[in-house]
Amino acid sequence: MAKFDAALYNFRNKCPYVSKDLLRWFPGHMNKGLKQMQRKLNSVDCVIEVHDARIPFTGRNPVFTSTLTGVKPHILVLNKKDLTIQSLLPSIRDQLAAEQNINNVIFTNSRDQNCRGLKSLMPLMVDLIKDSNRYNRSEELEYNVMIIGVPNVGKSSLINMLRSRNISGRHSLPVGAVAGVTRSLMTKMRINHNPTIFMLDTPGILEPTVTEIEMGLKLALCASLQDHLVGEEIIADYLLYWLNKNGKFKYVDFMGLEEPNDDINKVLISGAVKYNRVRKIRDFDGRVRQVPDLVEVSRHMIKAFRSGELGKVLLDIELLGDKYQQKEKRSLT
Repeated sequence: MAKFDAALYNFRNKCPYVSKDLLRWFPGHMNKGLKQMQRKLNSVDCVIEVHDARIPFTGRNPVFTSTLTGVKPHILVLNKKDLTIQSLLPSIRDQLAAEQNINNVIFTNSRDQNCRGLKSLMPLMVDLIKDSNRYNRSEELEYNVMIIGVPNVGKSSLINMLRSRNISGRHSLPVGAVAGVTRSLMTKMRINHNPTIFMLDTPGILEPTVTEIEMGLKLALCASLQDHLVGEEIIADYLLYWLNKNGKFKYVDFMGLEEPNDDINKVLISGAVKYNRVRKIRDFDGRVRQVPDLVEVSRHMIKAFRSGELGKVLLDIELLGDKYQQKEKRSLT
């Protein structure tokens, strides 16, 4: 891949404008699910919060802290670590401990059976429960663990992986790449025999209102908001803005460009030519002609980001301390 100097280009320095109305997504099942989770809390010994490792500082639902994680042993699992910058994981852990007092942070890749984070999760969970005051559950021999998080961060995949590591069984939870696959609090599933541990899967719960536009766009880019509700071209435009701003230029070859470009329409048209993504339209005089299918190309570009084809990223890089940002910038030179 050719190397480009970001300083030579006049890239945008402001996040693309999006109406907040596009970033509101709190359907009825979310409110119902949150109430169910709160009612179940008395029968829970530990809460595991799963979030996307590419956005470790933004997008986590603050309602969880006030209603669920503050009263029970809490583990923050940052999943999809294979898609983010490995060298920055210790810095993320340190900053979460210093700024948010979160001391139990584990990084996982729930698609990898040999992931060290997955291997360490069960022992940490057991130790925290044993060291806690279980109150009304002190006589119970079995452990109940609730798994929570925003949509599409890999909660069900994590349960399935833990279950397959410790129990040979045919039953598993449905998973998918679309936000909102789990829509209700499911029956508890055994994930370990000795000690006996059950896990409760829960629906992904977002904040009722996204307070910051860029936070909402990050959630959309990581698939925690359904694409069509925000708009594929809008998500692709934010992705282009972020990649250019942070000197990530793998998209240039991927989209069939000769050099970086800050105009999403030009980038998408180039991609439509490269991948032959066209659609037919009928002119006012009845003639049919082909035009670039910008929505389909946007989906293709977004999918490439989500699979890691456009490079490993930390979307929250600007929220790391200055010394950590400098560390990442040095890795690009």
